[in-house]
Amino acid sequence: MRTLGGTGIKVSSYCLGAMMFGAWGNTDHEDGIRIIHAALDGGINFIDTADVYSAGESEEIVGKALHGRRDSVVLATKANGPMGDDINMRGNSRRWIVSEVENSLRRLRTDYLDLYQMHRPDPDTDIDETLSALSDLVHSGKVRAIGSSTFPAEQIVEAQWVAERRGYARFRCEQPPYSIFVRGIEAAVLPTCQKYGMGVIAWSPLAGGWLTGRIRQDNGPDMTSPRAQRLPHRFDPSLPGNAAKLAAVEELVKIAADAGMPLTHLATAFVVAHPGVTAAIIGPRTMDQLTDLMAGASVELSDDILDRIDQIVPPGTTLNYPADAGWQAPVLSDPGARRRPLADRAAG
Repeated sequence: MRTLGGTGIKVSSYCLGAMMFGAWGNTDHEDGIRIIHAALDGGINFIDTADVYSAGESEEIVGKALHGRRDSVVLATKANGPMGDDINMRGNSRRWIVSEVENSLRRLRTDYLDLYQMHRPDPDTDIDETLSALSDLVHSGKVRAIGSSTFPAEQIVEAQWVAERRGYARFRCEQPPYSIFVRGIEAAVLPTCQKYGMGVIAWSPLAGGWLTGRIRQDNGPDMTSPRAQRLPHRFDPSLPGNAAKLAAVEELVKIAADAGMPLTHLATAFVVAHPGVTAAIIGPRTMDQLTDLMAGASVELSDDILDRIDQIVPPGTTLNYPADAGWQAPVLSDPGARRRPLADRAAG
C-alpha cells in the first residue's frame, strides 16, 4: 500500500481501471462484476472509473459490484467528457460539476466519492470556478479528495496557487498517461507533482495494448477493434509514431525474455518503479488479463533493465506525439489561435 499524496488514504500500487467494463469493452455485466471481485480479493483496494466510460455504464457496473463492499474500497471517478448533446453537459464548470457528481453517485450506488477528478483541462472555464465547486463538494462530504487528470505541468501549478490563495481544497493527485512509450510526463509533470506532494495515478501503462506482446511487426495492430476504431491515430501503423512503437516492441520483447517475464509485467513494473508514481491503473477486459497483470504485481526491475529500456525509448520521450499524450492544448491544435486576423496583419 502507498499513500495517495498527502491525503493519508492508503491505496494499492495497482489501481483497477474500469474503462473496459461496458460498451467500450466487456458488455457482460456479471463478468465485469466477477473481475472486480477477483481484483479486490487479490489485494487491490483502489478502483478508478469515469462518467464518460460507455456513457455511464462503467460506473453502473462498478456500483453493482461494490454492493456490500463499498467501505473497504477507495473509489475514484472523473468528469469532463460529453455526456449528451447539450453543450453544457461537459466541461469543468460549476454548473456541470454540481449536476454530474450527483449522476455519478447514483450510478455508483454510493453517497460519497473518495476521489473526484477533472478528466481533462477545460480552457473555457477558469480554474477558480472549478476549484470553488469542488471545494463545496468536499465540504458537503460528497467528495473526500479531488484531483486532475492529464493536466500539463503549468496548469497543475496554477491550480495549486489558486487553491492556496483562495482557500480552496487543492488537487491531491494527478492522473497522467505513462508507459514505456509515453514518457513525456517525466520532464515536468512528475517533478511538479513531487514538488507539491501530489499522488500520481498513471493511466495506460500498457500503452493501449501495445505492450501486451500481441501487437508485433509481423501482424500489427487490429484496426477493426473498438479501441482502434475510436482512436485510429493511436494505432494506424502507417503513422511514423506507431511505426516507431512497432520497432520498439521487438526490442522490449527481448529485454523481457532476458529478464524471464512477460512483456506486460515489464511494462507495469516500469511504471510503478518511478518514485513519483503512486499507482498504475490496470484496465483488464477479461479475467485472464486480470490474472496475468496481478501475477506481475511483485516484479521489480533492476537498474540494468531500466537502463536498457532508456536506450530504446529515452526519458521524457513520447513516441507517438501528440496522439498518445492524452490532451493537446487548443493553442496547438487550432490554427486560429496562432494567427492574427488577416485584417490586423494587413493593417500592420
